[in-house]
Amino acid sequence: MKTFEEKLDQYAELVVKIGLNVQEGQRLLILSPLEAAEFTRKVTKHAYESGCKRVFVNWIDTKTNKIHLEMASEETIADNLSQWDIDMFNSIAENHDCMLNITGDDPNAYAGVNPERLMLIQKNKGEKLQAFSKAQLSGETHWAIAGVPTSGWAKSVFPEKSEEEAIEALWEAIFKTVRIDQDNPVAAWEEHSKRLQEKVDYLNDKNFKTLRYQSEGTDLSIDLHPDHTWVGGGHTSTFNTIYIPNLPTEEVFTTPHKNGVNGTVSSKKPLSAMGNIINNFSLTFENGRVVDFKAEKGYDTLKQLLSIDDGMKFLGEVALVPHDSPISNSGIIFNNTLYDENASCHLAVGVAISMSVKNASKLSKEELEENGINQSRGHTDFMIGSAELNIEAETQDGERIPLFKDGNWAN
Repeated sequence: MKTFEEKLDQYAELVVKIGLNVQEGQRLLILSPLEAAEFTRKVTKHAYESGCKRVFVNWIDTKTNKIHLEMASEETIADNLSQWDIDMFNSIAENHDCMLNITGDDPNAYAGVNPERLMLIQKNKGEKLQAFSKAQLSGETHWAIAGVPTSGWAKSVFPEKSEEEAIEALWEAIFKTVRIDQDNPVAAWEEHSKRLQEKVDYLNDKNFKTLRYQSEGTDLSIDLHPDHTWVGGGHTSTFNTIYIPNLPTEEVFTTPHKNGVNGTVSSKKPLSAMGNIINNFSLTFENGRVVDFKAEKGYDTLKQLLSIDDGMKFLGEVALVPHDSPISNSGIIFNNTLYDENASCHLAVGVAISMSVKNASKLSKEELEENGINQSRGHTDFMIGSAELNIEAETQDGERIPLFKDGNWAN
């Protein structure tokens, strides 16, 4: 039986060697909540052992950030990123370095903050970090997202438990999702990536034209981009290294045509966005654009999210995840997109991931738009999969093939 310290160390090693795949001479930027300090130190140690040249840590405290959001002037909020922040991110991208985002903030951290202020922060970040975002989405830099429990997050997942018990339970759930409970986590991930690649190869071989989604509250048609390619598990960088951005990951994904989405889709899990929870919401599309939306909880946050820019009203990602998957089978709603999106088929409004369109990395922003590849300052995934979801795929010559039946792969 592994001790907690052994599990934590294996997790940090997994993030460095499998997630980031840190190469000799690369630098690493870590964005970390204060409560994740112990894990961040272990990642730092493993990074240096793997040949990392320099590790930088940006510590994040949502309680301090909330004070800033509530008390700073609107002018300051609207121009929130300093030039040294921008230079730091751009330097990571320009030098093909690594970035780790440790997720785990309280999903209700900014409850009560004016949603318009939260939107201004997201808008400014998206605008000032466009160069970094493009590099990230095209594979110019290694990056990964991994979770570490904070007290606020743990209590949102296990409200009936004490704070200490909730954190312990969330740690165990996270360890299981990233296969730390197995004897050799690295080997387990290599096998898992192989299975995802088999699905990627099947989908790319079929080269489907359109996907049609049917479930309660959902009747949606999505035209895939003519030059789309499916991606899953490991990503290949522009300098021919492989890294796995999401730990955990159960998805294969691609890019829709910006103007080829029609119908209504309903959420099946809560969405944590801009420090608030959005739940039981739906989006209606016409020719790609969101023309109507509803939400039982978080309507104003959803409204501001879709108002970051015009591109946030269009889809940038289509992702397939079987309902019968480890995270879904845990029965836990994590209130965190990294985990919940890997328990459910999902879509994303906002910028397309350019590595999932052939030769897109060579195109300018204007050329991407002209070619039906959505551009935006934001990218937000939301979960639509369930045990009732059916997806029918149409081939280029009009043949219709069941792709998902009752939430899982049809074949």
